[in-house]
Amino acid sequence: MDNIYKGIMKRKITIYSHLVLMVAGLFVTGCVKLDVTPTNKFTDETYWTSEDKANSVLSMAYRQMFSSDYFIANEILSDNVYNGYGTSNEKLISTGLADASNGRFEGEWGAAYGGIKTCHTFLANVDRVTSMTQLVKDRRKAEIRFIRASLYLELTTWYGDVPHFTADITAEEAKKIARKPHAEIMEWIHKELDEVAATLPSREEYPAADNGRITRGAAIALNARAYLYENNWTKVAEYCDKLINTSTYGSYSLFSNYEELFWVKNEYNSEIILSMQYVPELRTWGNLVDFAPMSTNARLNLAGPTQGLVDSYLMKNGKKWTTNDPDYADRDPRMGATIAYDGSEWIDRSGVTYNIVIHPDGTAPAGRKSDKYTGPGSTQTATGYYYRKFCDPTPSSYTGGGWDSNLNLPLIRFADVLLMYAEAKNELGQMNSTVWDQTIRKLRQRAGFDNTGDALDLPSNDQNLLRDVIRNERRCELALEGLRVFDIRRWKTAETVLTQQPRGAKFDKSSGTYDYIKFPAGNFSRNRDYLWAVPRKERLLNSNLSQNPGY
Repeated sequence: MDNIYKGIMKRKITIYSHLVLMVAGLFVTGCVKLDVTPTNKFTDETYWTSEDKANSVLSMAYRQMFSSDYFIANEILSDNVYNGYGTSNEKLISTGLADASNGRFEGEWGAAYGGIKTCHTFLANVDRVTSMTQLVKDRRKAEIRFIRASLYLELTTWYGDVPHFTADITAEEAKKIARKPHAEIMEWIHKELDEVAATLPSREEYPAADNGRITRGAAIALNARAYLYENNWTKVAEYCDKLINTSTYGSYSLFSNYEELFWVKNEYNSEIILSMQYVPELRTWGNLVDFAPMSTNARLNLAGPTQGLVDSYLMKNGKKWTTNDPDYADRDPRMGATIAYDGSEWIDRSGVTYNIVIHPDGTAPAGRKSDKYTGPGSTQTATGYYYRKFCDPTPSSYTGGGWDSNLNLPLIRFADVLLMYAEAKNELGQMNSTVWDQTIRKLRQRAGFDNTGDALDLPSNDQNLLRDVIRNERRCELALEGLRVFDIRRWKTAETVLTQQPRGAKFDKSSGTYDYIKFPAGNFSRNRDYLWAVPRKERLLNSNLSQNPGY
């Protein structure tokens, strides 16, 4: 595996060590954006003497809930992004070539159980803090329980049956615990999220100083997502309805500007239900250095958007793109806000606008690194495309002038709730113009589609046709946000889309005339690859852990 990528993604921690040790960070008291102190005394009675110390452990749990590494790398597990430079753990997984020693299998398992350990430590000790009011304690416990439920959802979605426990266990117990059935864990997750939703405040009930905390609305939205992963359409519709048609759980709406939705100045806007928190200097993420255009002083292009993703964007008038249409002009504006393509405009951090030049025959802007496609194995794009989403042009969004960003990364947006609702209503045979106008029409209006019937009106009453339309809308709206992989798995289309030959832009002249860049077709076994392997290291530590089929 490429050394640069290995340095970013390497996580070599087992469930056993996570059940025994704490992950360390920086100590800063305050809101949930901040990391916590390195200490081996979180389980000591003497530690739990103040609200600040309790909040430090809570902040640690927030940090362990998810990572920018997985947020970005999850796209490589789908058909949205192709890993053209080196070979990552995710590329091996997406092509069906990973075994039980794969570093992502080990890292995801270990990181999730490490976070669960932190949650259990907090729940077992927070009542010792006498200076906290009962109301605050109850809310903080609810936040921790949400994080724990989200970690178990992550685990059971990837691995199926997993060890499940709701209080800390000993090292000896960790060596003997067996896997609990997926259905039982999902039942627990739903119940847990219902209970915390009854305790947590809505977004409006928090003061600005608490921006970023888990809310009642987040619990409802995550529960909807959990039901989505089970294809329980009745429950998906019920829980999304709570956020769309009532304000009991918080008031959410689409932010007016799709591109600027992902800029720091707007990170607490009305659309964000839950996000990973970052702050200047103290906690940043730097993954874009290997995904942004080279002309922006990126390091290399590890992976780039595929032609398949580009082709999924409609024309602005609502019609499907065809080869008779311009490659990039007059397309769904979300494409340009998500993907840097040949000829697209870029605003650098000094406010200068220039055009991205990727075509091999193009002329790179003077004084900048070249973004031009030069063939496989180079540090430039392998697909003919780069990332644009999350590339905030504001200098203060970064630390040190590089790509260390303090932008919060969205985990759940109201747009996703609208899409879940539309999908559920269609699968229930209840899609109509009212539901369409509440969901897909609103998304397209916000995106900037033309005011035409083809673009904005319900296109058909045919459930199968609408299924394709809604799925494609979901792909375009949520592209590069790490969710596509979960969609193609729950739809059981991964076995099709991941075995097709990925393509890049029409920049390959090896045959004498320009054609689409083509990559080797992947492998994906319907009998094996919908679940990940229980890591080999874990099974060596615990003989009671069974393995998923095919590994």
